[in-house]
Amino acid sequence: MSTTVEIVEVGPRDGLQNERRPLDVDTRVQLIKRLIGQGARRIEAVSFVRPDRVPQMGGAEEVMAGVPQMPGVSYIGLVLNRRGAERAVRTACTEVNIVVPVTDEFSRRNQNLSVAEMLDHAAAASQVARGAGLRVSVTLAVAFGCPFSGPVATDEVARVVQRAVEIEPDEIAFADTIGVGVPRQVRALAALAAGDDRVRKLRFHFHNTRNTGYANAVAAAHLDPAAGAVPGGVIALDASVGGFGGCPFAPSATGNIATEDLAYVLRGEKVPVADPGLPDIDGLARVGSWLGEQLKSVPQGMLARAGDFGPRVRAVDEEGAEK
Repeated sequence: MSTTVEIVEVGPRDGLQNERRPLDVDTRVQLIKRLIGQGARRIEAVSFVRPDRVPQMGGAEEVMAGVPQMPGVSYIGLVLNRRGAERAVRTACTEVNIVVPVTDEFSRRNQNLSVAEMLDHAAAASQVARGAGLRVSVTLAVAFGCPFSGPVATDEVARVVQRAVEIEPDEIAFADTIGVGVPRQVRALAALAAGDDRVRKLRFHFHNTRNTGYANAVAAAHLDPAAGAVPGGVIALDASVGGFGGCPFAPSATGNIATEDLAYVLRGEKVPVADPGLPDIDGLARVGSWLGEQLKSVPQGMLARAGDFGPRVRAVDEEGAEK
């Protein structure tokens, strides 16, 4: 059995939250519509955080009021606490993504709370979301390395995972918030799920800060479901159109892996992709270029500049001979 990848488009949230130029509500809604038009079906659309802390994410309710309601399209709202979840459930969000750092130093610097206290907030937020019938993801931030306390040991992440699964989320996500991870860590973190029935689904969030994001994504896509580290045989991978994004609370945390570049490598690796399948790669690259124009910034994804290649290449059989 092969691992199937589900692509989660985070451009409208993580792609915008660290950009200097905030986009208005109408432009953010237009971005989401364009992404749906190119095949995006699971979209992290907004963040219910304080607009004075992250002004780029202001107007979350207005954005959600403007997005299309379509069968098969799900919208994720990022939250940090009960208050964020209470805002999310009053909108068209179908999921909440609750973020919990794995190091006390990162957590205290950004939320003035310990990891244990953030887990308590996560439990309260989950209760609100569940009561409204929304799915719940818990993302463990700085799971690969912390900008303040340095490398993060797998055992340290494991302790937070054990608390996080008590919340009974639908999904546990490991985030390389500052882009320091390597494939060995992907495999080590995935192994934390092996044999634990409380982990229903795994998700990874990679940044390409040090040019390892795509290597990490390939490592996640090639995890062996037979080893028990891929619950249900499906793994979710976050990506941002155009490679935009970063964490405003983590120094030097540059862009996410680009959705179009991820789709290109998954196609080349012949990795199964969850329904409805691979998005339109050239179309996504055009959306990335359009977004760059709105932000007055250059896309970090390579296909936005180079374009797709596969359709112009003759099919080659397994022995390397032209068909």
